[in-house]
Amino acid sequence: MLSEQTRTIIKSTVPVLEEHGTAITTVFYKNMFEAHPELLNIFNHANQKQGRQQAALANTVYAAAVHIDNLEAILPAVVQIANKHVSLGVKPEHYPIVGEYLLKAIKEVLGDAATDDIINAWAEAYGVIADAFIGVEKDMYEKAENQQNGWSFFKDFTVARKVKESENITSFYLKPSDGSDVPTYQPGQYISVRVSIPGDKYLSNRQYSLSQASRPDEFRISVKREDDNDPAGQVSVFLHNQVNVGDTIEVSAPAGEFVLDANHTTPVAFISGGVGITPMMSMFETVATVTPERPTAFLHAARNESLHAFDKDIQKYVATMDNANYKTLYSEQPQGFITREVLEEMVDVTGEVYVCGPVPFMEAMITELRALGLTEEQIHFEFFGPAVALQTV
Repeated sequence: MLSEQTRTIIKSTVPVLEEHGTAITTVFYKNMFEAHPELLNIFNHANQKQGRQQAALANTVYAAAVHIDNLEAILPAVVQIANKHVSLGVKPEHYPIVGEYLLKAIKEVLGDAATDDIINAWAEAYGVIADAFIGVEKDMYEKAENQQNGWSFFKDFTVARKVKESENITSFYLKPSDGSDVPTYQPGQYISVRVSIPGDKYLSNRQYSLSQASRPDEFRISVKREDDNDPAGQVSVFLHNQVNVGDTIEVSAPAGEFVLDANHTTPVAFISGGVGITPMMSMFETVATVTPERPTAFLHAARNESLHAFDKDIQKYVATMDNANYKTLYSEQPQGFITREVLEEMVDVTGEVYVCGPVPFMEAMITELRALGLTEEQIHFEFFGPAVALQTV
């Protein structure tokens, strides 16, 4: 428990964090990586270069300060972040390093305004928050390792098949190199892939949604090929160009909170944009095979037909279901966007809705769904990479 004095001091820093939070986290990452470059084997280099990781951490620190009187309010965010940590191999011994450089960054950015009382209060608060993360992640690691066919951290997998799904998306079918089966996972979860790219000093990690319903012997990820000159696409280009059938890559156990409740029979809608279709395939296939009578809608947005993955697969499943509707809109065609009218036509407002795609797409979809009367509890969404604040007002 934090003392009342500590909580009062933390709350007093809220306006400062709102203004200087990203500056603090930018300095934090820079100094930490200079002192501990080995941590670059864990962090996503592209998210660092784009500033997404810095913004996400700033939002987390700010939320902790705002809710310091009731830290349980940020538990959903803690669990979401902990899932990502576990899929990347973050360990308890990393937390003291993070704490040291976060406090130093606060002092460096705020200067004399960061009094000893403020630094001491944040040191105490960080200790409590770090202990919460360590505890949650310990349980997750143990659960991942103790489940049937489970493991913790990373394990070697072999590429069994490589299938082109569209002009820019390719699926990789992955099997454990030791010949074992894989654990059952929830539809919507993801894995981390860790690779060593020739010429790079550090390992590269990327998280990819599992793009088919749970199978006993394999995982499938479906990777969009990014631009060769885009640093954010370095791993995807490597996978497309240099990873072939028979090659080995390292894979983490399935993780993630953006999952379908497969036991529900209430209406459900899946709304995806671009490569955001990948977690939807796992969810949709699960509905089609487990509860084919469930009222289901699938809406997908793509630029054109050549960039639309899994179209035939979705049509095949729709044909076997009792009450399923499927619609695709291509932005390069007239009226090629998912509008409020399209949502009114396709989405049952009494059911659940899952949304995944680029951030502007999700902002537009969630805004329109709320305008139709859906509550926050009915709308589920997932970010690729660190969570950012959605602008849906």
